[in-house]
Amino acid sequence: MRVLVVEDHATLAGRIVQGLCQAGIAADAVYDGAAALEAAAQAAYDVIVLDRDLPAVHGDRVCRVLAGGGPRILMLTAAADVDDRVDGLELGADDYLGKPFAFAELVARVRALSRRAPSVPPVLRRWDLAVDRARHRASRGDRPLSLTRKEFGILETLLAADGALVSAEELLEHVWDAHADPFSNVVSVTMTRLRRKLGDPPLIETVVGKGYRM
Repeated sequence: MRVLVVEDHATLAGRIVQGLCQAGIAADAVYDGAAALEAAAQAAYDVIVLDRDLPAVHGDRVCRVLAGGGPRILMLTAAADVDDRVDGLELGADDYLGKPFAFAELVARVRALSRRAPSVPPVLRRWDLAVDRARHRASRGDRPLSLTRKEFGILETLLAADGALVSAEELLEHVWDAHADPFSNVVSVTMTRLRRKLGDPPLIETVVGKGYRM
């Protein structure tokens, strides 16, 4: 899962990104509405945490433009009375969380939004492999798998693709953040570790020069 945090207070944005990363969620931050629209056009985000009162382009305008286009939108703002929540939802936001907030609730809401797509159930299964996206757990048969955040992200992305080919570039985009080096071998190195942990028989196929699939 990859999240875009749009918050004009840089310190708060940094704390949200740091907390999401600690929860195993790849996250980037931008600080105004214009940058949010640009970032959303360049990367496939699953969820956008969107402050409402933004410079450059107001958060309401950002929400109208992006709503229904792919990423789920969680409005995060100090304006949290009933009328404000209704306005935000009518603009196309999928959820609304007022400031101040409990960080555990923010993480739970982000994960819930990422699971709303009907084609991606909360528990992904293939053969004897099970990945519980809500609890961030994976197992093969009766054996629990001890996976890093990136290994879990790769496995989740491949399973969600349901046998379709996923390129290394797509994995880098969904599992890592905007600071990842596109010319590094981090995907292949992480894939090697993941395959070792999954064991035999092999579950992940490499299509040379094109990517990976379950």
